[in-house]
Amino acid sequence: MEDWNAPLAATEWSPGCPQAPVAFLERVLGVTAEGRRQDEHCQHLSVTLPAGARPGDDLPVMVWIHGGSYTSGAGDLAIMDPAPLVAQENLVVVSVTYRLGLFGYLGDGRGRPANLGLLDQREALRWVRRNIAAFGGDPGNVTAFGQSAGGDAVAHLMATPGAAGLFRRAIIQSAPLGISRGRAKMYRAMAAATRDITPEMPAAAVVALQAAAGRSAARFGLKAVMPFGTQYGHHPLPREEQLPAAWEAVAGDIDVLIGHTCEEVRLFLATVPALQRLSRVPVLGEAVLGRAVDAITARVYGRPAEHFARRHARAGGRAHRYVITWAAPGNPNGAAHTIDLPLLFGDEKAWQHAELVAGATWEEITTAATALRHLWAEFARGHQLPDHGGIPGVLHHHRA
Repeated sequence: MEDWNAPLAATEWSPGCPQAPVAFLERVLGVTAEGRRQDEHCQHLSVTLPAGARPGDDLPVMVWIHGGSYTSGAGDLAIMDPAPLVAQENLVVVSVTYRLGLFGYLGDGRGRPANLGLLDQREALRWVRRNIAAFGGDPGNVTAFGQSAGGDAVAHLMATPGAAGLFRRAIIQSAPLGISRGRAKMYRAMAAATRDITPEMPAAAVVALQAAAGRSAARFGLKAVMPFGTQYGHHPLPREEQLPAAWEAVAGDIDVLIGHTCEEVRLFLATVPALQRLSRVPVLGEAVLGRAVDAITARVYGRPAEHFARRHARAGGRAHRYVITWAAPGNPNGAAHTIDLPLLFGDEKAWQHAELVAGATWEEITTAATALRHLWAEFARGHQLPDHGGIPGVLHHHRA
């Protein structure tokens, strides 16, 4: 790929990859797909700088990889505007938009390649290495951070040849690592369900086929919650049994901060009709729902994150674990999946309609957000976190 040599008018937000609307998440996060451009050629990045940044400033750089189950989202969503983080902490944030779903992740082992979205992310990191100094950033001080599928992507970039050397630190937020393994049979079923796809097929038809892929994955249990994702043994990732060794090989070169919220799956279990009815049973209903939230959060997020951090530390790396406990007062979603987003990217206008933070005043959100952003930035600057610490009422962390 050749560098761009002509002037580029960077005057509009990047398009997102073609995707179907997710009404539930749009309601919870307060966003809408209406009016957002979509394009298969969505491989863009956006650079957000502090006021007055100049070449040679050598500011820390944070590269953001958005979540959305590898099927939705975009780097330039208003709810992920990094301006508050950049202004508060005087650093550079690069937001990456990459290919999703059938456009970016499901290979068939024959003519259709896998992991194209992962390759987009690696190319974005390469661009940062080559060019970020011109924006005042330090190409030798880069932190990759992402949430949900974005956190999963950061973890797998660590195991990607040619990518690990492009960032010095990794913040892995709410990555569902507990469902990322043992997916080969599911991927084969999904590939079979979408075998009629052709290069000439309109983007809308490809998006429609993703629903068929999702239905074919349903019989594979929890893995079907996020059916699309990285495929092991397909370029550029190693085979699944080689993955732990690949992570161990880079442990000494990458500092890790990995964690989750304390009630990750409450957001999703609340959409299950039987559990909704159960939760309305006085005392017993909420207790049973709470136990289910704790058990599935531990299975999908908590124990895998602890295992990842301990393996990293045993292999000679520095790793810290965190758990976010903050929630909007009285909000039934609690400290659920995505609650870290308004704390990192806390723009009041963008989040004003989000059910996730209903019940909290903007002053309460800002107080928690200011502390969390500072902790993330301190890690990105390379400052050593204490062995045990936290932000009262927001987060606690410990060294692995």
